[in-house]
Amino acid sequence: QKFLIQWILALVIGVVFYFQLGYSFVYVHWLGQITLGLVFILFSAFIVVAFANAFNISDGLDGLSSGLFLISLMAFLVISHSMLDSFLAIFIAILIGSVLAFLYFNVYPARIWLGDVGSLSLGAVLAVIGLLTGKIPAVGLIGGVFVIEVASSLIQILGKKYLGRKLLPIAPLHLYFQKKGWEEPKIVMRAWLLGILFAMLGLYLAFL
Repeated sequence: QKFLIQWILALVIGVVFYFQLGYSFVYVHWLGQITLGLVFILFSAFIVVAFANAFNISDGLDGLSSGLFLISLMAFLVISHSMLDSFLAIFIAILIGSVLAFLYFNVYPARIWLGDVGSLSLGAVLAVIGLLTGKIPAVGLIGGVFVIEVASSLIQILGKKYLGRKLLPIAPLHLYFQKKGWEEPKIVMRAWLLGILFAMLGLYLAFL
């Protein structure tokens, strides 16, 4: 039921993008602008649902997802500023301030948490910001840690469903490191470092 509601809301977002904002294309640096037509509605809905769930899956350790989200927002702030999109830049700046205030209380040991409501909605917001910039490949890189987290869970689910066994010792990935004995703050800090690297690569790709 939750997954169905996500798709309904994501399709509404896709319809708004296509009919009200006039978005029907994806820009890929090596291929140029690719026009998708009505398929853009399904494409944008998929991006929204994917990032919403990727964020939710990553929200398993104190400060992990919110810190990665903050890093991604800073990268998108640079992109929106370079596009002279002042409205998007102001929105991102306000969101950065809000997330900073939240992260202060969410770092280990956390005193407040996002829960499904917070993680799913912020993941969807990240996807919408990425779609508004029109640089989808860069979005995948900037949110690279989220992509890795959801990919590890997907691999595990597919392995159980079609092969009848686990392909990974445990999923998502942050739980694997925790099982190996890494302390929670160490996992989070190293994920943030990887997130910064992905953000820099995404910015490089966006400005190619």
